[in-house]
Amino acid sequence: MKKAFTLIELLIVIAIIGILAGIVLVSLTGALKKGKDSRIQADLQQVKNIAGMIMSDTGKYDDLCSGGDLSTSGTYGSQLGSLRSDILAQGSGGIACYASGTEYCVSARLVATSGVFCIDSNGNALVTSTACNTTSFTPCK
Repeated sequence: MKKAFTLIELLIVIAIIGILAGIVLVSLTGALKKGKDSRIQADLQQVKNIAGMIMSDTGKYDDLCSGGDLSTSGTYGSQLGSLRSDILAQGSGGIACYASGTEYCVSARLVATSGVFCIDSNGNALVTSTACNTTSFTPCK
């Protein structure tokens, strides 16, 4: 006598595989979003480094921002433009930037959380709930 799987057994196996595949896809989506957040944070750390170079070159942060966004002109405009494009490509809700004299604040909305990553001239680099003010200096809190 030949032994074979019944239709019920095959359907149960297919259902179990489907459930496991769904769980894996949900986990991957969360991991992708966290990866995008890490990339946004790394890009803003690079902005922080460029801000230090701007201060070293000119004695002020004025060339870091333009119109509430990262500046794409000046000595470091191409690098800032590339970082800006990469941050927005990750799905960030936008960048807020303020720079004047010896103060700056730059923040970008994160993807996996409802917060923003904020860097400022006081040395802060943290996830917070409020974006930088684009018209006056507010340190990251």
